[in-house]
Amino acid sequence: MAELERGFAGQVLLPGDEGYDRHRSVWNAMVDRRPAVIARCTGRGDVATAVRFGRARGLEIGVLCGGHSILGLPVTDGGLLVDLSPMDAVRVDPVGRRAWVQGGALLGALDRATQPYGLATTAGNVSHTGVGGLTLGGGMGWLARAYGLSCDNVTSFEMVTADGDVVRADAKENADLYWGLRGGGGNFGVVTEFEFRLHQVGTRSLLVDLYFLPEDAAAVLSGWRELIGDAPRRATLTAWVGTTDDWPHLPPALHGRPLAGVGYVWVGDPDEGRRLLPALRDLGSPVAERVRELSYLDLQTMDDSAEGHTRRRYWKGHYFREFPDDAVRAFLARGAADAPCLPSAGLQSYGGAIADVADDETAFSHRGTLVEFVAAARWSDPAEDAERIAAARRYAASLEPFAAGAYVNALTDEGETGVRRAYPEEKLARLTALKDRYDPGNVFHLNHNIPPTSRGRAY
Repeated sequence: MAELERGFAGQVLLPGDEGYDRHRSVWNAMVDRRPAVIARCTGRGDVATAVRFGRARGLEIGVLCGGHSILGLPVTDGGLLVDLSPMDAVRVDPVGRRAWVQGGALLGALDRATQPYGLATTAGNVSHTGVGGLTLGGGMGWLARAYGLSCDNVTSFEMVTADGDVVRADAKENADLYWGLRGGGGNFGVVTEFEFRLHQVGTRSLLVDLYFLPEDAAAVLSGWRELIGDAPRRATLTAWVGTTDDWPHLPPALHGRPLAGVGYVWVGDPDEGRRLLPALRDLGSPVAERVRELSYLDLQTMDDSAEGHTRRRYWKGHYFREFPDDAVRAFLARGAADAPCLPSAGLQSYGGAIADVADDETAFSHRGTLVEFVAAARWSDPAEDAERIAAARRYAASLEPFAAGAYVNALTDEGETGVRRAYPEEKLARLTALKDRYDPGNVFHLNHNIPPTSRGRAY
């Protein structure tokens, strides 16, 4: 370890050291792997030193930011975990509407730094997600229909390569890498800084949810689907099906019951957002509803999990260009109406500014998506692992005949099949050429991997 620690400003952790177990844990308690060493980096110099050390010692290298990979891909047994989480600084230029975000920052840090000026950029819906992982895979969030995906708002990247060199990528410098980092995942190197374009969004938002009995929800969801095309860009339409908890916005009689819901999130003046509410109420008679004004910061933390890394998790996702009535019925059936441990699922509308970007402009694909589907399961008992995972797979399989692609950030254990669903063949060829240039040895393979040509294997 003396070799690594020379010139390394961060913290080096070995098994048995205080903090080792905390820093190897991720947002899924099923992941329990033990790196040989954790290098907690404080800047790009530390990242470069760690990468060179790992390569010289023949260690498998994983890169950790927020730890939201459902498979815990960065955490390698017996290898080197490059932990970016100490690199969490965010610098804001409110006049130029730019933010410079270090590679280990979480979404909440970005939001907290920009909101005092009424500014924001597209970020995900959970504030403890890493900016890096979200953005490199695309980056869907409540602002995407108005301002594009997270990756659409990056004006430049700073990246450490597999050789330990530092490169910059933007529209003029290393433009091919700039293209690939906007949706191609962590395949090409370790991004140590993002420069984001910011937007004047204000500090207010509106949340709307209308709840229905599942047997009454098919017609409601069909009508909700028809609202997407004409919805204002500041509205992101949502739908949900699952079993409720003891949520305070529902009466006790509806706790622990299967329900379905439709609604939307509006970022901006809540009074303006309420104009969409009558069209939603016209779809049916809900058993309950929630209409809530909240700050943008509260919106961005609303779905945060207080359970942290203690729950076991699994999910499956699809993209849909259309969502026909048969898909609506499959969505409501949750895979099998009489099976135990059914996962919940949600739909989130795309379109707007997402579709304004030409499909070949970034590595991110499927810009013609109408809605994204994610079926999510979470539980505590390891004895339920097989049953819970099988239920989520069964649910996703029931909707697969209607699907048209997948979001790379929602992939789990699909392997080659999943990567091919996330990227069409012509983009895979271009991404492989980038991999050949920047990481021909596939050093960065603990991801939804696009291997280099030299590996001679399928994607």
